[in-house]
Amino acid sequence: MIDAHHHLWDLSAVSYPWLKEKSTMRFFGDPKPIQKNYLINDFRADCQPHGFRGSVHIQVGAEDPMKEARWIDSVASRSLDWSMMQVVYCDLTETQMPAKLDLFQKLPSVVGIRQILSRAPGAEASSVLLENISSPIVLENLQELSRRGLSFDLQLIPEVMKQASFLLQKVPELKIAVCHAGSPHDRTAPGIRYWQQALRFISSLSNASCKISGLGMFEHNWKTEDFKVLIETCLEQFGPKRCMFGSNFPVDSLYSDYMRLFSAVKRLVPEHLHESVFEKTATGFYKI
Repeated sequence: MIDAHHHLWDLSAVSYPWLKEKSTMRFFGDPKPIQKNYLINDFRADCQPHGFRGSVHIQVGAEDPMKEARWIDSVASRSLDWSMMQVVYCDLTETQMPAKLDLFQKLPSVVGIRQILSRAPGAEASSVLLENISSPIVLENLQELSRRGLSFDLQLIPEVMKQASFLLQKVPELKIAVCHAGSPHDRTAPGIRYWQQALRFISSLSNASCKISGLGMFEHNWKTEDFKVLIETCLEQFGPKRCMFGSNFPVDSLYSDYMRLFSAVKRLVPEHLHESVFEKTATGFYKI
C-alpha cells in the first residue's frame, strides 16, 4: 500500500519557519507537539506495520524549497526498500518557474509541485496564488507542468473551488490531486452540503483525483463515523480510480495515532475498493 500524502522534517537539515514559531495556533491546531524531528524511520514505524511499502512526500513550508527537495531526495535514495516520490514547492506566479523546474527535475524523486491556493477560512484563506489566479503567467506555468509530465497538488477550500475550476479546465492534460478532500472545514449539515456542491466543480474535471487525507484538521475530536459522509462523497464524485489515501502525518498525529486513522478510513472504504484507494490510484498518479 501507498501513503499518498505525508511530511518529513529534520530541523537540523532544513529550516521551517512555522515549526519555529512558539505559542502560535494554526487552523489545524497547536503545532507544539510536532515541532520536533519526524524522520523516515519515525514515519515507517507508524505506517509499515499496517502494510505500507511506499509513500509520497509533500512539501511542507520550508524556508528554502530546493534545500528541502534535495534532502528528501537523499532520504529517498538511501531508502532502498521503500519507494518514496516527492511533490515540491514552486511558485506558479513567477516567470522564472521553468528554470526552477529544470533544477528540481534533476532529482529523480520529484514528480510534481504543490502551491497552496487557500488553507482555511479567515487569516489563512488568501495566498499569492489565489491573488494571481487570473494571471496569464499562472496558466502558462500550469501548462508547463503538463508538458513536463509533472502533476499539481491542489490544496484549497470549498469557497474558491468554482474560481479554481475556471482556470484548471484550461489545462485538461495536467494531472491534479486535490489535497485533503478539498478541506471540508464546516462540518455542520449545511456546511457539508456546500462542500459537496463546490467539490463538483473540481470532480467534474476528468484529470482531477482526490486525496482522502487531512480529515482531522477541521474536526480534532473525530470519531470514525464523522468521516463517513466525507469519504462517501469523495468516492461518489471521483470514483475509486481517482481517490487515494494519505495520512497527512505527522500533522494528523495531533488527533490520533496512525493505526486509528488508517483503521477508520479502511473501515469506511468498501473492501472491494481498497486496492484502488490504498495503492493503485497513487502508484499510477505519482509514477511509483
